[in-house]
Amino acid sequence: MRLDARAVVLAVSLAATVMPSAADASERRFDPRVVVVGEAREQLKAVPITQRPYRPLHVYGNTVRRRHQRAVSPAMRRPSGR
Repeated sequence: MRLDARAVVLAVSLAATVMPSAADASERRFDPRVVVVGEAREQLKAVPITQRPYRPLHVYGNTVRRRHQRAVSPAMRRPSGR
């Protein structure tokens, strides 16, 4: 069975985008619900996107939260080596 190079690149890119790093795991909350309805949805919508919990399949929101966390957290910055 031969793998198409484009399929491999796509799979690796998707995995790198979706999978959290070990540093993220200690700094984040996780909500296993993919779809939130009713009062819980209203409560979730009232919270700014950068403070909401991470949720499966919510690529945009999770990416915004991850980028925000990395930008404001000096512990996640790599030393410059100087």
